[in-house]
Amino acid sequence: MDFAIPADVVALADEVRTFVARDVIRFENDARWGAHGPSDELRRELNALAAKAGLLGINAPREVGGRGIDHRAQAVLFEAAGYSMLGPVALHIQAPDEGNINLLSKIGTVEQKARYLKPMAMGDMRSCFAMTEPAPGAGSDPGQLKTRARPNGNGWVISGRKWLITGAEGAGVGIIMARTGDGPGDATMFLVPLPHPAFKLTRVLDTLDCSFMGGHAVIDIEDLQVSGEDVLGEVGKGFQYAQVRLAPARLTHCMRWLGSAQRAHDIAVAYACERLAFGKPLGGHEGVSFMLADNELDMHAARLAIWQCAWVLDQGGKGQKESSMTKVIASEAIGRVVDRSLQVLGGLGLTRDTMVERIYRDVRAFRVYDGPSEVHRWSLGKRIVDGNKLRKA
Repeated sequence: MDFAIPADVVALADEVRTFVARDVIRFENDARWGAHGPSDELRRELNALAAKAGLLGINAPREVGGRGIDHRAQAVLFEAAGYSMLGPVALHIQAPDEGNINLLSKIGTVEQKARYLKPMAMGDMRSCFAMTEPAPGAGSDPGQLKTRARPNGNGWVISGRKWLITGAEGAGVGIIMARTGDGPGDATMFLVPLPHPAFKLTRVLDTLDCSFMGGHAVIDIEDLQVSGEDVLGEVGKGFQYAQVRLAPARLTHCMRWLGSAQRAHDIAVAYACERLAFGKPLGGHEGVSFMLADNELDMHAARLAIWQCAWVLDQGGKGQKESSMTKVIASEAIGRVVDRSLQVLGGLGLTRDTMVERIYRDVRAFRVYDGPSEVHRWSLGKRIVDGNKLRKA
């Protein structure tokens, strides 16, 4: 095993850290970052700063202005960007755009890429991914997909309700998952330019987290007509493409939030070294120093899991099992790190005088989206049991 980071990636990560510290953190108290995420005006201002620094869209393919980096480089660079929750926004490597750019680059047609890929990659256009539905529709179980696309001449007519659709407000294009047959796997993805009168944003939900642009919306799709050219990939392969998108996108969430966990930890360490209690700095008490040590242990384990999964993806593997394991390991470890950091800060941690309170709220949501921990454990457990049955057969 070689854990060495290539010199060019080390240098680029240093550029990202410097950029975040110098140009991004100062925007964290900007009034344009509200309950439903940073405004598009703030995002564009941050994008302009990233472009000036030569860092905008670094994750995109080279042919559209990015650097075409592999997953192992992503692991280092996304963590560096995540040191501020606005860092991924500035570099335009945030969800859901990063995952949509990756998916479109892999399965989009030449015409679809020409129309959408470069604007998405360079921040001229945001996107959303419309798969999740309210009960009894698709959630953790995508097989419950209710939105349906009916054939209509050379095209399709789509109807259904979606919810918790991240970034729908202000998006320039949406990827809609809809059922196109009656079989369990019959689903198709469609590209739809937005805004569209038949893609109705009913409301933006008030949620615990606030770092995603446009928030999370309820969408009513009412007889939305699309052409055959709007099909993304092939008809009936939507669930397969969802896995192409979700395994890497799930991993990039882990990378970004690890950077935020490091930020919370660093704030807690600085406070523990300065704040006096019972005759010495807080960090001199084992009850506090042990929490800081546990933070380091959790971040180290999460980082190694991320790097190993990234390596699997770079070898051409699907990484489904590895990304499931990493999602659970990282989301829960990161949650513990931020929770301990807030506890070390005491009353200060409950205020918005530091970023820890805000990170704490956003990181809690991470254990739910892209598959709750319980669903990943169920999937992994099923693999274990089924594998044992095969060995006995």
